[in-house]
Amino acid sequence: MEYFQAEKIVEECEEAAQKEFKKIQAVALKNQAKVLRAFRENRIAAMHFQGSTGYGYDDIGRDTLNKLFANVFGSEAAIVSPLIANGTHAISLVLYGLLKRGDGMLSISGKAYDTLDEVICGKDNGSLVDIGVNYKQIELTDDGDFRWEEIRTALLREKPKVVYVQRSKGYLWRDAFSVERIGEAAKFVKEIYPDVLVVVDNCYGEFVQEREPTEVGADVCVGSLIKNPGGGIAPTGGYICGTQACIDSIAKRLTAPSLGLEVGSYLPGYLPFYEGLFLAPSTVKNALLGSVLAGYVFEKIGFETMPKTGSMPYDIIKSIRFRTPEQLISFCQKIQRVSPVDSYVVPEAWDMPGYPHPVIMAAGTFVQGASLELSADGTVREPYVAYLQGGLTYEHCKLALTEILCDLA
Repeated sequence: MEYFQAEKIVEECEEAAQKEFKKIQAVALKNQAKVLRAFRENRIAAMHFQGSTGYGYDDIGRDTLNKLFANVFGSEAAIVSPLIANGTHAISLVLYGLLKRGDGMLSISGKAYDTLDEVICGKDNGSLVDIGVNYKQIELTDDGDFRWEEIRTALLREKPKVVYVQRSKGYLWRDAFSVERIGEAAKFVKEIYPDVLVVVDNCYGEFVQEREPTEVGADVCVGSLIKNPGGGIAPTGGYICGTQACIDSIAKRLTAPSLGLEVGSYLPGYLPFYEGLFLAPSTVKNALLGSVLAGYVFEKIGFETMPKTGSMPYDIIKSIRFRTPEQLISFCQKIQRVSPVDSYVVPEAWDMPGYPHPVIMAAGTFVQGASLELSADGTVREPYVAYLQGGLTYEHCKLALTEILCDLA
């Protein structure tokens, strides 16, 4: 297809998406107001951007960043740390901090993300099951909803300490959960056992809606700073927001039982984490606009997408189902080619640590693996689904889709 033809198709799709665009922009405005209010209430100043060394006692930048995130996420307390390697590490900290031998964990959203398989059920590697945690999971319905009666039965039979919900779809063909649906699940659980802890993997969902899971009944929500809440600026790290009791327990796992959040230095300073959080509502908006546009474009040329066009997204990921492994691999390679960094690199599928199947990842990103930047990945197995995410600017998303359309159509 000629470039001018691709441009015309993208512009037609852009016009068709205006209803969703306006809703996304309205949510971004409210989230920006919430974040700005939190910065002002916490009296953020230049002194908070400075780093610390050694033990990191009285690190005002670290401690205030924790308070800032708690304020934004409507929780009692938070841990925000560049010492958390990624989302999987953050979720692991939560689970090991809350669960001990004899406790139960019930996942009500089916199988957790692939990189958590070994964390939860690995053998002879110090997994949760290895240390004596009882793990059960309840699969979702065919249309991606909770199985309420099975959840009730499992709760009454097992009485787990933690009920786990994964907001995003992972490598599954389903829509992400809305905050409202997560709130319904939390209420359902708490009506049966008020003391059961509801933990939400919030990766890819931050600032997509006006509220976060901790504002609708979740005890803990957790995610990565190189996704939504880092705003494309944070170079590393993760966050955990929740009740004071939960955060106190998790903090002892982050450092040591005798230390908690009293220690932990970071010499480079905290400027990118503060600035990233401030930018996050706008950057997430750009990613969502790009995701919605991608849905219209790919459906127009005959591919199935999730969520479907006309519906509001609940995370920043657009799933695109291809017909062959070659199409999946080719699409990811094209995403790499339209990236600002490493555009000349040709990604190939490989056995990536933590994944049971070969994975191809396109990530020509400024921050390695940052999926708030325009990127794509997928496991090379049936169904052949690419997960398109991110886009720091809407303009980059639009240009990338136009160029990709030239090759695909």
